[in-house]
Amino acid sequence: MLRKPRTCLTTATMALTLTLAAPLPASATEDYGLPNLTGSSQAITGEEFRLGRAWLRQFRARTPAWQDPLAQEYVESLVSRLLPHSGLTDTSTVVALVDNRALNAFAVPGGVIGVNAGLFAFASEEDAVASVLAHELGHLSQRHYSRGQARAEQTQLPAMAAMLAGMLIAASGGGDAGIAAAMGSQAAFVQDQLAYSRRFEQEADRLGLLTMAQAGFDPDAMVRMFRAMQRQVSLQGGNPPEFLLTHPLTESRISDAESRASQLAPRRPREEDDPSYHLVRARALLAVNQRDPQQAATRLAQDDAPAVARRYLDALIAARQGQTDSALSQLDRLAQELPDLAIMPVSAAEVAFDAGRYDEAIERSRRLLRLMPGHMPATRILGEALLQRDPNEAYRVLNELANRRPEDPQVFTLLAEAAGRSGREAWGHLARAEQMQLTGDIQRAIRQLDVARQVAERSGDTNALARIEQRREDFVGYRETMEKF
Repeated sequence: MLRKPRTCLTTATMALTLTLAAPLPASATEDYGLPNLTGSSQAITGEEFRLGRAWLRQFRARTPAWQDPLAQEYVESLVSRLLPHSGLTDTSTVVALVDNRALNAFAVPGGVIGVNAGLFAFASEEDAVASVLAHELGHLSQRHYSRGQARAEQTQLPAMAAMLAGMLIAASGGGDAGIAAAMGSQAAFVQDQLAYSRRFEQEADRLGLLTMAQAGFDPDAMVRMFRAMQRQVSLQGGNPPEFLLTHPLTESRISDAESRASQLAPRRPREEDDPSYHLVRARALLAVNQRDPQQAATRLAQDDAPAVARRYLDALIAARQGQTDSALSQLDRLAQELPDLAIMPVSAAEVAFDAGRYDEAIERSRRLLRLMPGHMPATRILGEALLQRDPNEAYRVLNELANRRPEDPQVFTLLAEAAGRSGREAWGHLARAEQMQLTGDIQRAIRQLDVARQVAERSGDTNALARIEQRREDFVGYRETMEKF
């Protein structure tokens, strides 16, 4: 797997189902295409947008990221397939992958979609994961948080910042204390809000089923997913998956979903022999079984996963065990058998990189990029490998990637290193500051900008100086928003 810097972060996440915030402002075409956290909204208040994106940054500071570019691209593509049918318009979403084995997913203001690695480990079919994402998009499209907030104002429940702050406590391991802070201290208010949320859950189910059918997924998969979660609760003695802590599941809700799913059929049935989901699931199982990779292989076999997924996982495990040549041979054979799947050649480049074969990783990445220009995982590996051979070219590659992915903190981590190694010291400090603000460390980010400004002044880099001054003003605004948590 790619060697990426990791920050010491705290424990698991709690699901949060809120509303869609403002569309993300258009990215700049240069200077990394950096996000404007203080952007306003035409449809929903700018305050919702600012708080939601600030929440994401604080969330990143408290939870470990599942740093897997291939899984990231897959989930983003899955969301993109569902979005046109969800009722959301002019939406720019951000997908956050969480390194947590618990079954969970969430959506928050600002178009943030979060997915735990454990969701893939639990779900044996793509349509089941699609059902969870479609349900979350249903909450967003119906503005359930805004509607819930109107109800909360009638019952004097906490405002949005307090609600999100409570969820951050829960995400940091505060458990019931975080939920209590989010819901309010008086039991009557909590009971009222839970009853209201159950109605939202049913509405999100119904819209999610329609979204699935129109996107070509099997609506019955939502019912199968509910039944699987219900069985898990029974097997674990009433201890539900994290997803159900904020998504109450009742028999009447399941029955309603089952009845409505029976009346729907996929509008455009998809190719049934595409193994992409199972390949990404293999990576998720490996991520949640780091200490015993064989458990991942056993789980795939138990779920009767396609043979290609089991062979793929075997190759990844072989690479983990230092059997690089064997792993590359297996991946190359799979790539020949499935030439339309980019995941095979990208995985081979990844294996080569992890084995220290930087020239081979560069060659393999470039070969794929000639066929698929702009492919994110291949570009990411190419940039990281080039750091070991040609820092100046690495900076060019990673700078272009940062322009396309202004909300990706890992890209800015690599960009900062490339800038430093290629003699762009001021830009390196700026990229590091961006990585810090994206992960919630706004105070250090502002100090890093001050260092960047000193370097730019000393070197006479007027372009960098102008950008640094602009970003410092933005960062101060970010800090004011983040202080609400």
